[in-house]
Amino acid sequence: MADQIRGRILSQSNPDLNAPMKNTSDTSTATNSRREFLRSTTLAAASGLAISSHIAQAAEEKKPPVRIAVMGLNGRGKGLLNGFCAFPEVEVAYLCDPDSKTIPEALKVVAGKGKPVPKVVTDFREALADKQVTALVCAAPDHWHALATVWSCQAGKDVYVEKPVSHNIREGQTMVAAARKFQRVVQAGTQRRSASDLIEAVKLIREGKLGDVKMVRTWITSERPQIGKLQPSAPPENLDFNLWAGPGPGDVYKSNLVHYHWHWRWDYGTGECGNNGIHAMDVARWGLGVEYPDVVTCGGGKYFFDDDQETPDTQLATFDFPNACLQWEHRTWTKRGIDGQTYGVEFYGTEATLLVSSKGWRMFKDEKEIQKHDGSDMESAHIKNFLDCLVSREKPNGDIEIAHRSTQLCHLANIAWRTRSTVKFDGVKGEIIDNPAAAALMGRTYRKGFELPVV
Repeated sequence: MADQIRGRILSQSNPDLNAPMKNTSDTSTATNSRREFLRSTTLAAASGLAISSHIAQAAEEKKPPVRIAVMGLNGRGKGLLNGFCAFPEVEVAYLCDPDSKTIPEALKVVAGKGKPVPKVVTDFREALADKQVTALVCAAPDHWHALATVWSCQAGKDVYVEKPVSHNIREGQTMVAAARKFQRVVQAGTQRRSASDLIEAVKLIREGKLGDVKMVRTWITSERPQIGKLQPSAPPENLDFNLWAGPGPGDVYKSNLVHYHWHWRWDYGTGECGNNGIHAMDVARWGLGVEYPDVVTCGGGKYFFDDDQETPDTQLATFDFPNACLQWEHRTWTKRGIDGQTYGVEFYGTEATLLVSSKGWRMFKDEKEIQKHDGSDMESAHIKNFLDCLVSREKPNGDIEIAHRSTQLCHLANIAWRTRSTVKFDGVKGEIIDNPAAAALMGRTYRKGFELPVV
């Protein structure tokens, strides 16, 4: 059935946006892009010609339309809706959310950008059945990311999926397999991969400007609220809780679960490590140029909060790679950070140190600042990269395989914490070894009707 659906959608008009994804490596893509950039700028300089604004605008208008369905319309959903609507080639075909209260604000965003009124549906699968839809933008909770992505790939849709890309390791593996089998462009919401300042920072690290980097420290600190201890209750009439729960348990609703505090419940979220750690550890893994850790350990606990949260409010995880180690730390009860930053990724090299924060980056030699960058746009650059890849069919900056390997770090840290054990990982096989209790947490149990397909 999935292949039949895919065949019908791939045969629709608009062949550019539905062509198979090119099997090009990240390195070759980057090299070709640099060569093309140098070639084009050299020709322009030689001829003394400049592209006028009206010609550039006309070229922009000729881009094939991208008809998107946006799934999940709260914080990140509204942010992505704003971001995608800024591009003239984007048409919002569907707004999808099981909570009807989210719709009015989303419609205002679309109207404010001068876009046509989209269809409004509770179940995003209606959008997947529409052959005119090009891509799904998934900003639903973590427990929906994998299923939405795999179903979309089977239906011939490209996908922009928020971070962390999966609820567990098995889901991430299946998402990568689905993207490759159905040759779909799948971009993760790890927008730092498209930030020009971080691209420059990683280049400096790879060129050896820090010497040999032996350790990277990542962290985030914040003051989150108590969510209380509540009894189960009936969901509000505006919420289809069964659909919201999807693959997770759908029989126990609490008002402190929807719409944000699901992050701190294992059935639906991945804790602060998955919520924000993914951003920091993705930058760390990128800069180090590493793929899989050999050993993961994790300490911490729920020390501060006395409420319905299940995930740790204090967590310290260490990842051992062959030639370096990576550390993650979070505290959700104090803003006091490290090196004056509430969020950071710090690369410690034998010659210099580079500190990445939410305000760009700084490089230090001993205690003296020797270079810095005040930051750059990343949100719109990341969306643009996705839209460009829909046409070129190349892998995007935040390709699903890249994002899965970074998200995997979050899952391994949480597994080590939940089992209070040392986790040994075989990255090539994608398996936790010699630890049955930890290995059991690589997947989950799915409710009938919401099972993860085998790809």
